[in-house]
Amino acid sequence: MLVNEERLNLPLRLRVLQWSFAVAFLVLATAFWYFQIARHQQFLEMAENNHQRALPLAAPRGVLFDRGGTVLVENRFAFNISIVREQTNDLERTAHAVAQLTGASVEAILEALDRNKRLPAYRPIVVLRDATEAQIASVAAHRLELPGVIVEKVPTRRYPTNSMAAHLIGYVGEVTDAQLARPEYKDVQGGAIVGQAGVEQTYNPLLMGADGARHVIVNSRGREIDVLGEEDPIEGRRLQLTIDGDVQRAAEEAFRHYGFRGAAIALAPSSGEVLALSSLPAYDPNAFAAGIGREEWNGLLTDPLRPLNNRAIQGRYSPGSTFKIAVAVAGLEEGVVTPETRVFCSGGATFYGRYFKCHKAGGHGSVAMREALEKSCNVYFYTLGNMLGVDRIHKWATALGLGEMSGVDLPHETRGIMPSTAWKKQRTGEKWYAGETISVSIGQGQVSVTPISLAVMMASVANGGTRIVPHMVRAIDNGKGWEQLPPPEGQKDLGLSHVDVVREGLWMVVNGAGTGGRGRIVGYDVGGKTGTAQVISNQGKARARGDRDLRDHGWFVFFAPAKNPTIAGVVFAEHAEHGYFAAPIAKYMMETWFAKQEGRPLPTLPPLPGTPVPPGVPLPAEVVAAQHRAPSTPVTPTPGGVEP
Repeated sequence: MLVNEERLNLPLRLRVLQWSFAVAFLVLATAFWYFQIARHQQFLEMAENNHQRALPLAAPRGVLFDRGGTVLVENRFAFNISIVREQTNDLERTAHAVAQLTGASVEAILEALDRNKRLPAYRPIVVLRDATEAQIASVAAHRLELPGVIVEKVPTRRYPTNSMAAHLIGYVGEVTDAQLARPEYKDVQGGAIVGQAGVEQTYNPLLMGADGARHVIVNSRGREIDVLGEEDPIEGRRLQLTIDGDVQRAAEEAFRHYGFRGAAIALAPSSGEVLALSSLPAYDPNAFAAGIGREEWNGLLTDPLRPLNNRAIQGRYSPGSTFKIAVAVAGLEEGVVTPETRVFCSGGATFYGRYFKCHKAGGHGSVAMREALEKSCNVYFYTLGNMLGVDRIHKWATALGLGEMSGVDLPHETRGIMPSTAWKKQRTGEKWYAGETISVSIGQGQVSVTPISLAVMMASVANGGTRIVPHMVRAIDNGKGWEQLPPPEGQKDLGLSHVDVVREGLWMVVNGAGTGGRGRIVGYDVGGKTGTAQVISNQGKARARGDRDLRDHGWFVFFAPAKNPTIAGVVFAEHAEHGYFAAPIAKYMMETWFAKQEGRPLPTLPPLPGTPVPPGVPLPAEVVAAQHRAPSTPVTPTPGGVEP
């Protein structure tokens, strides 16, 4: 019975087996057709690519020029040592060998390899930039032992002026993972060199150019056996900056000559072109182009003088008496006072039960607007600020650019603080007290500004009431010669009807009995304003301990010539103690600018007061005046009362 059942099932089993073989052969036939015919072209290309490589050829970055055609940034060729992972059997051993031969840090080499591990295995990864001749020779002598180590000739950034204009120009470095994640870097490959600060960063898409490619044939081990051809890289666009290299150099030379650090900015009042922008101390961008070492980088980060901080656009400081310009504009434009309105200064005044001193112990007597600016009378501006209230001061100060972003085409600009009732309510939840306005009206209290915002204010006053947008690039070379760029959008006519009164008062600060005499240039009608700003209150200074520098900051804002200004700006002298010490720096910048405009030899810095002079060589008249000019007697403020 069991045998009969097996005989009956045998044909069924044979048919199942036959159908199984048929289906299997059908699947195989279909697969063969799909891979051999349908996808023939694709797999042919893949097979060819197994022995073809496209190796990138780095494009030189665009050259930067100043407004007169002087080269500020150029390129040079350097040699990088790279590792091709495809040709290396033991990557860690190779990294240690390269480190031993070159003296480089093995940790840095391994970190570079790990950072670029997503690149194709055949792409060289740079582990040592701008190698020395000794390092190259050492690697070349061991090339048979290190088959995956190569030396590449590449274009590298060169900054001929070293640290001059470092914060303005910026520096370059290898693209970071954070940058690669941003949309503007979608076409940038890992390992690429991009701008990391300044103009180099802002205009990186124009400066980068387009990489070329070297097409080669390789064997099964990835070694080149033939070259199919090359696509030449396209150099980045050349940019002509608005900067005048000589004015920039003058600013930095003057800072060093007078022994200060800080920031200086010069603008063309009619257009907003940045003629100079300096922040000291600075750094040498050449160190970054060559691949800055970890120790040197940490040294910059931990330096108490903060050389990486761009004081011109990132530093926020109390403006001191330079803020009186904004209060003067507010008072006149709001109709709170007229140019002839007089206030009596007896050396101080009481507001809301508190006595506020003027910087001059005996007082200035009866002063109107022009004299109040000339003598920087605190009592006049206490009174005017109290009449205005903080919100109307806020309205006109922000209109002039204080507490606002300037729009300058540099990265990482910081916004200043221009308080108002709404600002304090939002920030602290508390109401604004009228007594707080008294300190604000002379640039103390909760108001803080950046140097670039004060430069915008001075340009706006100098040009008659148009708020400009400072900018760095004047023209671009798109391969067909220089193409001039229009001014950026955002200029605004403030409709000032009394700006001439303010400018006359500022002229008197420099050329009359004011504190700006050290900025005077005979024949050029310089207008300006000094300012001395407390770093900490006197009570806090008395309690403070440690080595922190608590000396006051010095400001000088300026424009010239008074009737048709071609230059305006600001000098911030960090811990200079008095604003008038900043004026000679601005003077040297202006003298250099006028000499350039008129085709005269560039000026030189005068000897410092007390510097021995050879017999028979007279000191310049302004130096003699500076030596004999007695500054106002310092008075301890209670608050306010800071020397102008």
